[in-house]
Amino acid sequence: MDTASEPSQHPARTFISATGSQRPRNDRYGCRVTDNRKIWSEAFDDSKLRPGQFETMSGVPVEPVYGPDDGEFPGVYPYTRGPYASMYRSRLWTMRMFAGFGTAEDTNWRFKEIIKSGGDGLSTAFDMPTLLGLDSDDPMSLGEVGRCGVAIDSLADMEDLYAGIDLGEITTSMTINSPAAPIFAMFIGQAENAGVHRSRLGGTLQNDILKEYQAQKEFVFPPRQSMRLVRDTIAFTAAEMPRWHSISISGYHIREAGSTAAEELAFTLANGFAYVELALQAGLPIDAFAPRLSFFFNAHIDFFEEIAKLRAARRIWARWMKERYGAQTERSMQLRFHTQTAGVSLTAQQPEINIVRTAIEALAGVLGGTQSLHTNSMDEALALPTEKAARIALRTQQIIAHETNVTHVADPLGGSYFVEELTDEMERRAETIFATLDEFGSGSMLDGVIKGIDDNWFQGAIADSAYELERKFNTGERVIVGVSGFKEGNDDDDLDILRISNEDETRQRKRLDAIRHDRNQAAVDAALAKLRTEAGDPEINLMPTLIEASQAYATLGEMMNTMADVFGRHTEVPVI
Repeated sequence: MDTASEPSQHPARTFISATGSQRPRNDRYGCRVTDNRKIWSEAFDDSKLRPGQFETMSGVPVEPVYGPDDGEFPGVYPYTRGPYASMYRSRLWTMRMFAGFGTAEDTNWRFKEIIKSGGDGLSTAFDMPTLLGLDSDDPMSLGEVGRCGVAIDSLADMEDLYAGIDLGEITTSMTINSPAAPIFAMFIGQAENAGVHRSRLGGTLQNDILKEYQAQKEFVFPPRQSMRLVRDTIAFTAAEMPRWHSISISGYHIREAGSTAAEELAFTLANGFAYVELALQAGLPIDAFAPRLSFFFNAHIDFFEEIAKLRAARRIWARWMKERYGAQTERSMQLRFHTQTAGVSLTAQQPEINIVRTAIEALAGVLGGTQSLHTNSMDEALALPTEKAARIALRTQQIIAHETNVTHVADPLGGSYFVEELTDEMERRAETIFATLDEFGSGSMLDGVIKGIDDNWFQGAIADSAYELERKFNTGERVIVGVSGFKEGNDDDDLDILRISNEDETRQRKRLDAIRHDRNQAAVDAALAKLRTEAGDPEINLMPTLIEASQAYATLGEMMNTMADVFGRHTEVPVI
């Protein structure tokens, strides 16, 4: 369909689909352009709107969307302008703040402060040992327990982490990867012990192992064995947990590692297509699991590029799900995503000005149509955020939501010549990368992505992009305020930061000793023996047994080591 950047008097351009078919651009999405406003209007009329007047501060009424009748509309395929017809007029994005430090009791206190301050979604940060599937008393954990997130060793820690929080009412995201399945099992176990059935749980499991091999490097098992666990969580949640997003496919960490915006877009969606093919191979119908897939993008400092990236992501996903994978329902084609402001853009110099960076990046996420948002705190280049810094970060979202009026209109930048052309360019660059991966996999995105990992193709591309950006910073082609220019004030050192003491590590290890002493060791041994046997049979879904093991208070390290005995451990060949 036409966009404002492509006036109708211009000749129709040809679009080549994922399947190789060609058709005029103004009909590329499979519906007549004249139907779009009618489809949108009917969907909007059926929407429940937030109370209030939708007008400017001067009292000028504003429409829910602007654009020509034959253009694109929010809530209408391919959803470039947003997945829902009414967008933020119906519901603001979830203000999901990321927290985790020290012990489970410490983080539980911070969670309750976030809720008290108006946060309506929780996101859990785990420490490095937990991210790597290690217990707190593992020799490799020394000095890292509770430093960059919360330490979780067993179900007992998970029970403390969410004590006094109604998980049937508030949604929860967990940033965890290789150990995602056993951590998820603990989460389900503690919720049900607290009287919240798994069917009531809402939230997201990051569970995106592919980007670990590509960017973040917190892997344990080889790629195909790790993908088996992802498959198991997708199948389990599709059958048992209708409110849960089984995977949050993450471009955030790809971008933080140094990729360009176009690479973040393409690599993330390619990983998404790989997970789709994985689930299809397991026999799951596309519309049974696709609505519960979610995404996680970075909102960086290049304002308009970030908005265009997010608009292009929705368009690409919708088209591929419909044309390549045969999705029939709207929810299978509607890409929904969480956004986090760019951690890599934060500076240790003049940390207060990070508030400005975060506000700009958060606004880009909102104008790009995000469904949930985390805003980084000004002090995160130095340490885990203090309570004050975290509150300012949340207040940044609240100002955007309640003072700027940008939520009144869906996709307010839609129709901008610049934004529309940049959106198209993001799509073109992504499609070029998809073609390469498709070739790698001989027509399979799953095989193409795995081959790209095995051949260090992703890793090399990210490294090259990171080098090029750093070169521009070093030559002065790009300026970082406070780092490469405008350094006055860099010597000020009056910012309070959060410090994690060695006492937290000592407390956590003593707690782990007590858990091991008090549990029924025979039940643990039996559960781990069952896990080892079932891990050897790729047809068995491991989630029920992992839940059983966690409820026996088997530790994270014990479950991960048991699976590693069967799966093996992955060693990456360095990029040279």
